[in-house]
Amino acid sequence: MKTNKIIYAIIGAVCLVSTSCNDYLNILPTGKKIPTSYSDFEALLRDESGVHSVPVRQASMLLNDFFVSASTLSFERLSEVNYNWKESDNRIVFNNADESTYYQGYASISTCNLLIEYAPNMTDATELQKNQLVATSKVIRALNYYTLANYYAATYDVGTAETLKSVPLIESANIEAPHKQVTIQELYDFMISDIEQALPTLSNQGLTVLHPGKGAAHTLLARIYLQMENYPKALEHAQKALAIKNELYDWNAYYESEKARLENPTLYTRKLTPLNHNYVETYYFRHGTSPNFPSSETSVRVDRAARFETRDSKFASRWKLRTVGNDTYYYSMMTGYYNTHGLTTAEAYLIEAECLARTNKVSDAMNVLNKVRKTRILPDAYQDLSASTIVDAVKLIQRTKQNEFIQSIVPFADLRRLNKDPQYATTLTKTENGAQLSLSPSSHLWIMPFPQGAIENPGNGTIEQNVNK
Repeated sequence: MKTNKIIYAIIGAVCLVSTSCNDYLNILPTGKKIPTSYSDFEALLRDESGVHSVPVRQASMLLNDFFVSASTLSFERLSEVNYNWKESDNRIVFNNADESTYYQGYASISTCNLLIEYAPNMTDATELQKNQLVATSKVIRALNYYTLANYYAATYDVGTAETLKSVPLIESANIEAPHKQVTIQELYDFMISDIEQALPTLSNQGLTVLHPGKGAAHTLLARIYLQMENYPKALEHAQKALAIKNELYDWNAYYESEKARLENPTLYTRKLTPLNHNYVETYYFRHGTSPNFPSSETSVRVDRAARFETRDSKFASRWKLRTVGNDTYYYSMMTGYYNTHGLTTAEAYLIEAECLARTNKVSDAMNVLNKVRKTRILPDAYQDLSASTIVDAVKLIQRTKQNEFIQSIVPFADLRRLNKDPQYATTLTKTENGAQLSLSPSSHLWIMPFPQGAIENPGNGTIEQNVNK
């Protein structure tokens, strides 16, 4: 779904094309055209690179959710520290090389702010159209803040949320407006308020997959409440989302249709991905690898691939083992655009499953989990999973969820949440160049440092680092 671009030099757009984004809060939103009509404003939400793409590369790097060559790590110092869990190195010094999460996140927020502030006065639009455009922008803005909060700040904890700092809360498109680095609690309250204000106006499905509707809004609320460990509210919204749309894609059928290509050990021909804008599970589409042109997915480490279930058709459809020179990894078998960072029915199901388990409905939780697995695990290997305890059920659900949303913010946010509880806390381990490495659940590396440019040029406000190094 590539769209015709209208040139607006708004804050975020300038950041994405300029050689330096350090002054992102000091750039006036002037341009070749001032949006006035409904078509002008609505076109802003079809800017897929500026609005619907916020990468989380360093989070995936920390989880080792993809393969990175030694040659790449040799010149990407920040990536090398996160990938090899070098706790003694100061990432703040190196964080002027991968600032895209921060600046693309706030670029998308700036577009949403522009719409929320000025769309009510647009021409050639009904009141419903105006209100729905504002509501859509509020959901997208909330999702951006969720990503930023779970990247640059500590995970939500009821004991510390009212005191620990989160990220700058910017609500205005006016670059002269003051902003504040709010607490974690304040930001979560803001996200929930944004979505709750939007819900009454949204249609069940948005105008396009780039326009989140009620299904997307409920799924995002479920994600937020799950992070807050408010399981009844997360369950309520996951089930509301599934009442609107509950389809699952049959990855087993896809694998069978491509079996000859996928099981040929010497054939690496790529095919268009089903994870595109038309993916049947989509409530809201948000780009993965690249919003600008069709591309392959990032390769996966061999030890990370081992954590997928045997005969996982979704994994086997996307990646195949390959050796190139001294490197062995799972190579992408698809090309196109990927709904890696969006909101889907699969996420709503897996949130529902965990919340059912957490409220001691273990059997019901496993039924939901198995409903998803039946579309992912090939019939010759499939067996229903069962659990006798809440802890066992949550671990099984998380295994599927970590794999389902690999290379998105979801696994990173979930592990940070689970690491607070000794029953679920995970120490990551690996062997790298003959050395045994590990990452503890309490490591400071689970919080990404703000980019140097943001600290040095905070605009009309202040920003404090949330991590020492």
